[in-house]
Amino acid sequence: MNHEATNEMTEALRQQIIRWVELESPSHEYAALCDMADLILSEVKESPLTVDRIDLGPETGPILHIHNRAAGDDRSGILVLGHYDTVHPIGTLEQNPCRQEDDKLFGPGIYDMKSGVVLALSALKELAHPSNTQLPIDMLLVPDEESGSHYSRPYTEAFAKKSKYTLVCEPARVEEGRCVTARKGTGNIFVTAHGRPSHAGIHHEKGRNAIEEIAHQVLALEKLTDYERGITVSVGVIKGGTTSNVVPSWCQIKADFRVPNSEMAERLEQQVKQLSNVNPDIPIEVEFTLNRPAMARTDDTAALLARCQQFAQQAGFELKEAPMTGGASDANFTAALGIPTLDGLGADGNGAHTLKEHILVSTLAQRRQFWLYTLAQLS
Repeated sequence: MNHEATNEMTEALRQQIIRWVELESPSHEYAALCDMADLILSEVKESPLTVDRIDLGPETGPILHIHNRAAGDDRSGILVLGHYDTVHPIGTLEQNPCRQEDDKLFGPGIYDMKSGVVLALSALKELAHPSNTQLPIDMLLVPDEESGSHYSRPYTEAFAKKSKYTLVCEPARVEEGRCVTARKGTGNIFVTAHGRPSHAGIHHEKGRNAIEEIAHQVLALEKLTDYERGITVSVGVIKGGTTSNVVPSWCQIKADFRVPNSEMAERLEQQVKQLSNVNPDIPIEVEFTLNRPAMARTDDTAALLARCQQFAQQAGFELKEAPMTGGASDANFTAALGIPTLDGLGADGNGAHTLKEHILVSTLAQRRQFWLYTLAQLS
């Protein structure tokens, strides 16, 4: 594109991103998610693209399936994954209003990942006719990625199984806008202690303190972190007790864990299940749940990266590769099914999940051109 066309495209993308960001859509706000879905649909309805709205019930918004498949075309195509929910509660706009400061455009959810979806969707709208792409394009926008994708995961996996590649609109990594080829697996550990209540002053000796038992378990879990093997365990939530003058009869902790591969996940699960109560009078229950399997870098992923690096070069920038990240996304699901998956193809920026979240406006047009070339030419 020439300079004038680039400026026009940049401004159009900027205005669309602002509209999306100013409609807040946290993961657990059903009405807000439905409003966001309606906004996206309103911006697609004028194009020849086909849109299917998949209802997931009253707890979350719908999945939007936007595609350019011709009638009867059931070939394996390109799955473009995105989410329109954010981690920010309603009202965050007051603390981080949508505004531009130099090259930085701020707003809650702008980097993770509304701008990334805007870029890919803008390119897909231009390629709406089936003859404009080598493969059919299926864009799947989900409403619950930030809360674990518990409702949308079966649909994501079903679409992935019918796809040749998966491209994910998560934001580019902070350093030089790098893409992601490997992510750690993630999950949670719950440990619950059942003690015995008693009056803390009159019959202290009759009680069995569940919080004391859980304190031992906190230390035991934290010791399972192994940086050399890429395993982290972090106790993030503790609940228990009633009032200070009652020996607590119940306490529970929730820990986050990250693992680089399935072998390390199995190893960690074995270690967790070996946890035992320190006080024999206070039994514990242990639950280990792997929410997202690890996204491994495979030869097929490397080949997909090489192709996409060519498309990035056409668009005028170098697509570099980030090291394995501890953050997870829906790419974990598709990669675990053996589908070549490339992630972190969204906008350049920084500050995900913070009140300083922003994107770099000057890179929007190039990133959009990358999506245009990739969706049109990948085969």
